[in-house]
Amino acid sequence: MKKKVVDLKVVSNEAVGKHYTLLRLTDPVSPLPEARAGQFAQLRVDNSPATFLRRPISIHFLDRKRNEVLFLVRLAGEGTRHLAALSKGDTLNALMPLGNGFSIPRESKRVLLAGGGAGVAPLLFLGAGLRETGCEPVFLLGAKSRGDLLPEGVFGKFGKVYITTEDGSAGERGFATQHSVLRSQEFERIYCCGPKPMMMAVAKYATTKGIPCEVSLENTMACGLGACLCCVEDTRRGNVCVCTEGPVFDIKELKWQI
Repeated sequence: MKKKVVDLKVVSNEAVGKHYTLLRLTDPVSPLPEARAGQFAQLRVDNSPATFLRRPISIHFLDRKRNEVLFLVRLAGEGTRHLAALSKGDTLNALMPLGNGFSIPRESKRVLLAGGGAGVAPLLFLGAGLRETGCEPVFLLGAKSRGDLLPEGVFGKFGKVYITTEDGSAGERGFATQHSVLRSQEFERIYCCGPKPMMMAVAKYATTKGIPCEVSLENTMACGLGACLCCVEDTRRGNVCVCTEGPVFDIKELKWQI
């Protein structure tokens, strides 16, 4: 897919939970670039003297009918705080789409989408795409507490949603990888994005069960184009840039399962 630099207009910017903001953007001139679930954009942060680099943000959803793209931004530093301060009508420059996304199988019906923290962001777009092919997505979303969760109903439009929180304030207590759905149901394919320990645990589960699994790595990315080498991952085919070769990888490519 062709990368484009586009000036997007802010349609809305709303706080979600304690730590996120949801940016809804549109291109008022042209159709948005084609993109796949799992790809990301490099968002330019203007008017921030301490922010020199663009911020890599997963594509949360792409609404073709409205010509809108959604980004779920976790507030982590000055750059993301500036993004959270954008108002309706402001302009945000984006380089997109970048990286390689998730595969959409035609033969699988029961698929699990597991996410933790900000890693849930690309799963909404993925769930919508899977639903269009006749799949039955099941979302397994983990967070520290109820206040860290995204609205369950948003994901519920595309599939069944299961929740875990570390403190037990919502869903089952514990980590996503401990949820009872992993013992009570069977899946033909698994997708995962979140903290590395979580993804490694999901990869181990998938390997044990013989289930194909893809994960979206969250290595630190600076340029998004494979030039700075900040996001290099040691894989079974050697060192690769996550921003160009990923961020989505089949777990068989990774050296997690020794």
